[in-house]
Amino acid sequence: MKHETILVIGANGQIGTALLPRLQTMYGFGNVIATDIRQTGHEEAIFEVLDATNITALADIVQRHRVTQIYHLAAVLSAKGEADPLWAWNLNMQTLLNVLEIGRTFNLDKVFVPSSIAAFGEHAPKEETPQSSVLDPATVYGISKVAAENWSVYYHKRYKLDVRSLRYPGVISYQSMPGGGTTDYAVAIYHEAVQGHDFECFLAADTRLPMIYMDDALRATLELMEAPDDNITIRTSYNLAGMSFTPAELTASIQQHFPDFKVTYAPDFRQAIANSWPKSIDDSVARQDWGWKPAFDLPKMTHEMITHLNELYHVTA
Repeated sequence: MKHETILVIGANGQIGTALLPRLQTMYGFGNVIATDIRQTGHEEAIFEVLDATNITALADIVQRHRVTQIYHLAAVLSAKGEADPLWAWNLNMQTLLNVLEIGRTFNLDKVFVPSSIAAFGEHAPKEETPQSSVLDPATVYGISKVAAENWSVYYHKRYKLDVRSLRYPGVISYQSMPGGGTTDYAVAIYHEAVQGHDFECFLAADTRLPMIYMDDALRATLELMEAPDDNITIRTSYNLAGMSFTPAELTASIQQHFPDFKVTYAPDFRQAIANSWPKSIDDSVARQDWGWKPAFDLPKMTHEMITHLNELYHVTA
C-alpha cells in the first residue's frame, strides 16, 4: 500500500476540526499535516501556520512533508461572505487555484475541494434537486463554489488531476462553533438549549433546508476519497443529502429533551439566502457510484448533539 501524507487546509474550521482525528486514525498521526491561518493552541496534530493565498508557502509545506493528498477546507462561508463579497471571492478563488496548481505541479494523488448546496439558485428545482441542475447562486460563496466545480473539472480533464468534491448541505456538529453560514442556526440552537437559554432564530419557522450530521458528512467525504477512480463519474461535485427539516421541526425535536425550551423568530438577510436554496436533495448518483447512505435522521442527531453538548457544558441530564 502506497504511503500517503495528507495536508488539511483550513483545519481549524467546522469540518477540519472533526475530520483531522479520522484522517489520523486512517493514515497515522505523523502522516496528517494540519494548517490554518493561525493556531488556536488546542490543535492535536502536526500543525503549520499557512496563508493558503500564498502559493509559495503552500508549495514549501507540500515539499517538506512530501504531501500526496490535499483536503482544501478553507473558505469564507455564505453569510459572512455577503458582508464583503470581493474579499470573499478573492480568498475563496485564490486558495482554490493555488491548491489545484500545487496538485498539478507536484502530481498529487488526490485533492478534495468541497462544494455546497449554495451552488444552487432560484431556478433549480426546490424539491429533490437533481445532480445536474441550473447553477445560478445568489451569494458570492455560491458563485465561488460553482467556479470551483468548473475549475476542478478543467484540471481533471486537462491535467488528469484527481479532484473530488461533495455539495455539502448544512453541516451540524458539536465539535466547533458556527462559522458564518446560513444554516448555522441549526448548530447554535443546540448550544442555547443545553445551556438553558431561549433562542432567537434568524430564519422563519417554516424554512426547510437540507442538512447533514457531521458523522455522516465525514463518512461521505472519506468514502468518496477512498472510492476507486473508475467509480467516480461526477467531477463537478456530488449531491449529498442527510435530512431536511425546518427550524420549527428542529425545535420540536429539541423539546422532546427540553420541554421548556422556547424559540422566537426574527428573519434577517439570511432568509433571502435560504429561500434561494433547495429544500431537499437528490443524491442518487452518489448512492449509485460509491454506495453513499446516511445513518442519521433528525431524532438520532438531536440525541447525539445534546449528549455531547451536555458533556461540553457539564450539564447533568
